[in-house]
Formats: sequence, C-alpha cells, structure tokens
Amino acid sequence: MKRIYTFLLTFLLTLAVTAQGLVVSDETRRIREDFQDRKFGIFLHWGIYSMLADGEWIMYGRRIDRDEYAKLAGGFCPSWFSAREWVELFKEAGAQYVTFTSRHHDGFSMWATKASPYNIVESTPYGRDVLKSLADACSEHGMKLHIYYSHMDWQRPDYPTGSTSGNLPHDDGTANWDSYYAFMNAQLTELLTEYGPIGAIWFDGMWDHKEKEFDWRLDDQYALIKRLQPKCLIGNNHHGAPIGLEDFQLFEQDLPGQNTAGFSGEAKVSQLPLETCMTMNNTWGYSITDKNYKSGDELIRRLVKAAGMNANFLLNIGPRPDGQLPDEAVERLRHIGAFMDANSSTIYDTRGGCVPPQDWGVTTQRGRTLFIHILNKEKDGKVVNEGLERKDGGALSLFLPLSGQSLSKVTLRSDGSALQFQREGDGYRIFLPKRPDSVDCILTATLSSGSDAQRTGE
Repeated sequence: MKRIYTFLLTFLLTLAVTAQGLVVSDETRRIREDFQDRKFGIFLHWGIYSMLADGEWIMYGRRIDRDEYAKLAGGFCPSWFSAREWVELFKEAGAQYVTFTSRHHDGFSMWATKASPYNIVESTPYGRDVLKSLADACSEHGMKLHIYYSHMDWQRPDYPTGSTSGNLPHDDGTANWDSYYAFMNAQLTELLTEYGPIGAIWFDGMWDHKEKEFDWRLDDQYALIKRLQPKCLIGNNHHGAPIGLEDFQLFEQDLPGQNTAGFSGEAKVSQLPLETCMTMNNTWGYSITDKNYKSGDELIRRLVKAAGMNANFLLNIGPRPDGQLPDEAVERLRHIGAFMDANSSTIYDTRGGCVPPQDWGVTTQRGRTLFIHILNKEKDGKVVNEGLERKDGGALSLFLPLSGQSLSKVTLRSDGSALQFQREGDGYRIFLPKRPDSVDCILTATLSSGSDAQRTGE
C-alpha cells in the first residue's frame, strides 16, 4: 500500500512540478521566481575537514581510512562560531540566501541527526547544533536557508562503492543500498521538519555512480521532499541537464553555457531558473595555504555577469575550524556589499536583459527598464574597456544591438545625466561622456517598444 501511495504522489507531483515545463502550477512558478529574484547567495563548505586545512576533499586526496578520519571529530570545537555574525555579514554583502553543507562527502553531519551518532552534537566536544543556530539567525534576519546534502558517503560501510570511495583504504564493508537509502531519507526528513522553512535542497555527489548503471531512486526521494515541504526547491549538481522534479539547474565554477572547469559537459542551458556556484579562491573548504583569492572587483564582475546571463550567483566561503570566516573572505564580502548597497536595484528582481552578453559587459532587465553594465577590467594597473569604440571625433561609445526595439532614454546611473544615442543598423550607439573608471559602469535605458525580459521558471 505504501509503495502505491508513493507512486501516486510522485506521479501527481510530476504533473505539477515537471522540469520540462509542460505543466507548472502558479505556486511553483511563484516560488521559482522568488528564487530568481534573490540573485546572490553565500555557499558555506564547513565540516571536520576544516581542521586539516586543505580543502573538503582531503579524506580522499590523502587516502585517509574512515576510522582514522573519524577521530578528527574528537577535536572539533569551533569556539568562535557565531551564526548571527555570519548572517549579518552576508546581509551586509547583499546576499539574500545561504546554502550550508549539512553533510559533505566525508559523511559527517553538521546537525543533531538521530540517524547516526557521527555528528557535531554527539561526536565533538563542541556539542552544539550549528545548523539550528544558522537556521535561527537566518529566520531572524529574513535570509533564506538552503541545505546542501551529499548523495555519496566515504564513511558509511553500507554506501555502495563508487568511483571515488573505491579508491579509499577502507575495509570492504557491506554495501546495502536499501539501508543507505533509508538513512538518507531519514536525514532529509529531519532537515525538512526540524529547521523551519528550507528554500532548497542542494544535492551533490550523484556522479559517483554512472546514472545508467545505478538507480538513485530520485523520483521517490524528490517526492518525499515535496511532501514534507512543498515550497522547497530541488537542485542537483549532477553536472547535467535537470531531471525529474528538479526546480533549478546548477553550474559549478562556470557561468551558464560554459564548461571551462569541465563539470558541465554537454549540458544545455534549460528554461528553469539557473544558479552558478564559484569559489573565492581555489578550494571550497578551508585551506590554510590557498591564498589565491579573486579580487573584490573580479567577484563583482562575476556576480553581474551571472545576473546578465539570467543566473543566480552562489559565492563560496570555507570557514576556519575555529568558526570564524577567513579575513580575505570578510574583506571581499564588504567590498561586494559596498557595490550592492549602491546598485542592488540593477541586480535584484531582474532577469537577463534582452541584449545578450557583449564584449563590454552584460544587461539586466526589469520590465521595460534595461540596465547596461559596462564591466571594466584592470590590466597592468590600468582600466580596460573591452568592446568600446571611438567614433565621431573620438567620443567613446558602445553599440547596443536592439533589433525590433526602440530606446527612448539613456542615463548614467552614477549621476543621472542623460546620454546621447542614435540609431545604427539593427541597434543603437550610445555615447559616453568619459572613459568609465569603476568596476561596473551602469547605464539605465528605457525601452519604448519590444518585449519584456524573459521570466523563466516554466
């Protein structure tokens, strides 16, 4: 009887929340659009791996036996952790949601799970539920909480050996998919019933087994999520196109449609909401030697480019084992915050503009208002404006392709001054009074005809 109920629930949910966009309820569309409106989130990779200060994959990278690795928990005591301080800083930076790693591939749970004693409350001297503290702080400050959850597990003996766990020096254990699947769903039930409203479940690690050779039972698992919290979105970092009941498409270390990091494969950009996650430096978890942090200006460019490509930007931080955020991360968050404080209205509640990305930058759009982001770069200490031209006596200008649409007004956002523009071919040439000298020189254009910005989520 239970299997029949699950099948019927899955079938009905598939009709209501299909990723192919055939039938989408008004409520689902609203929730997805709210996710798109938020635009900027903070990713947190934090666990006992931070104690070894060499990233979140150190258990695999150093080929550490599960029993030896588990002893790290006995020394994990983040005495400087303050969820409120974290969330206040994220809010100051302009972020509107937080995605927290509740359980990474090492299998250690960062909350008071009853499904296993291998968790921060029972196995560490700290003995407190950091996820509960974070959930409370997010609720207090109006910040959406999303939860990362690993599908694979290097620690549990009942997890069927995959492409990564097979290289670890563990005893063979006894693989039992039914047992492991029940464990995951028990944990997901806790996360979705004991920590308030959850904006999204962010899965990872499914790629440990080839999809065609392993049944992850996603339909049943996704149906469980939707039953427990119908407003909770589902994303899965399986490096492919969305499947089943997934609500948004993920891109790791790349903007939509790109594959410079090698994780996107041949996945096409879907019509679902999009999210791109990136590191500040090179590692997701805390690394004491990785000082290769991107500049604050570069992170602003990536945030703006993501918005211009109709995607959310999920920026990662790897907290230190003492519970504090790296100084470099704090500095960059405050730099981004100063930009967002002045320009968030050109990012929040927008969609990728009707003008596709150009050499000089991107556009975002809200209704008939088009925000033109001229993204300046620095090279050898000098500002470089890629794609800008000099015409008509040396005036600096950019060409805005606007086939079938008309401009009625263009202003410089920094001071509200009106800019000159003229028809040219299938678009407009906009003249600038001087060379832009900020990381993002923003023009505000009013469209007098043509379609509004595309709102995906179907």
